[in-house]
Amino acid sequence: MRQIIIIAKRELQAFFDSLVAYIMLAAFLGFSGFFTWLYGADVFLRNQADLQTFFGIAYWTLFFFIPALTMKMLAEEKKTGTIELLFTKAITDWQIVFGKFLACLALVFIALLFTVPYYLTVWKLGPVDHGAVFCGYLGLIMMSATYISIGIFASSVTNNQIVAFLFSLFAGMFFHILFDVLARSFTGGLAETLSYLSVSSHYDSISRGVIDSKDIIYFLSVIFMALFLSEVSLAKRNLQS
Repeated sequence: MRQIIIIAKRELQAFFDSLVAYIMLAAFLGFSGFFTWLYGADVFLRNQADLQTFFGIAYWTLFFFIPALTMKMLAEEKKTGTIELLFTKAITDWQIVFGKFLACLALVFIALLFTVPYYLTVWKLGPVDHGAVFCGYLGLIMMSATYISIGIFASSVTNNQIVAFLFSLFAGMFFHILFDVLARSFTGGLAETLSYLSVSSHYDSISRGVIDSKDIIYFLSVIFMALFLSEVSLAKRNLQS
């Protein structure tokens, strides 16, 4: 566990050293703040003390930002050869993968922490369903963790960051949109299967304030599978080298 924490700290520090963290935080807060408070179906226009507008905007904003965060996680290390140095240390492939996963998730968590004033402000405006707010944040974290794991897998199979970004975004599109669209085009067991594979259906369930074990199991299963495939990809490269 110590090695995982060390890797996570190193990667998180690298985000802030390269200004990636500051750009991501500024862009995320700018987009979410603008649409939550100033434009379209904002809080004041809806005249309801809730954060549904914010959660809807954050759902899409994080979807596009996360591939940009994860694209260099392993691809850059492979391109520069620094991944070989990690292989020479007493660190397992799983520790490398999980450490980088935690670093990305920590940055997303920090971004969401900066939106807590949104919650406090809405609370001042009127009675808030605190359970729904908690579940909305939980849904964003679970969704983000899922796409981070997919992004790390995409970064593990190539040494080109642009390819990793596009691969992550393309794979994410299936979970974010296409499975849900396909589910509406079919009926019966196939429709249920496609709907279950859709991130949006599970996110919507949680964000409505319903924490169902099947939704948690879904997210954890996808996260584990993607990280496991990343580990396999690294192990394969290690054996070949």
